[in-house]
Amino acid sequence: MKKIIVTGCNGQLGRAVNIELGNQEEYELVNTDVAEGDGIHPLDITSVDAVTAFAREVKPYAIINCAAYTAVDAQEKDVDLSYKINAIGPRNLAIAATETGAKLVHISTDYVFDGNGTRPYIEFDKTGPVSMYGISKLAGEQFVEQFSRNFFTIRTAWLYGDGKNFVKTMMRLSETHDEISVVNDQVGTPTSTAELARAIHGLLSTENYGLFHGTCEGSCSWADFTEEIFRIAGVSTHVNHVTTQQYAQMNPTTAPRPKYSILENYMLKLTGGYTFADWHDAIEQYMKNFILK
Repeated sequence: MKKIIVTGCNGQLGRAVNIELGNQEEYELVNTDVAEGDGIHPLDITSVDAVTAFAREVKPYAIINCAAYTAVDAQEKDVDLSYKINAIGPRNLAIAATETGAKLVHISTDYVFDGNGTRPYIEFDKTGPVSMYGISKLAGEQFVEQFSRNFFTIRTAWLYGDGKNFVKTMMRLSETHDEISVVNDQVGTPTSTAELARAIHGLLSTENYGLFHGTCEGSCSWADFTEEIFRIAGVSTHVNHVTTQQYAQMNPTTAPRPKYSILENYMLKLTGGYTFADWHDAIEQYMKNFILK
């Protein structure tokens, strides 16, 4: 049985990976996170010694890095921690993967772009992050490329799954509000962790290495997404469409949000990889499985 180290196993994607791969006879998951838990090994990915020692002990077939520092605003001040988790962590995992001959799956983000695009970003487009989160995640990508032999880096966006996320926030707000204001000038693709986990599963057994974009098909604004969530749930809360500037006056943020976050899964399509579901279908499935049951 092939052992797979999963970092950040308690996060949304880590949980989805466990659902997708946990019952596969081919694989044995070795779950890790910052804190020890039931069946979870404590692992500090910011320590190269800890990571390499753990990898030598496990001798993994693959490492799936679901760990990340995603508090976008906090990272504008907490620069050291941003680099430690989002850049040094992936570097350490890449070093350990190379030493043990393991494949590495690393998850990155649309924030590596400046968000001023006029067409969907493909993997060959120039990056240009404008927030600390994007800067540190791009550095992580570069370390993975530098220190890994066999890697899959997957950029995703607007991720939701089993855990704290935008969908649950909107549903919670709908319980106490007749109307809510949501930005309509930031566009992207809501992406289910279940879909991303399936894409990871599809790549794992291949040698189709490199950089990929992995998001659901189609696109919308955050306001459009909220309206679809409420439609599926049968919620009557009205969604006011507001600009980023208008929203910032009500809820100030530190880090700039990309206005354009649509990623094209160009490499997956060129190489015959997994085809993601349309975002409408994915959110409907998610709502049935996690919200409306």
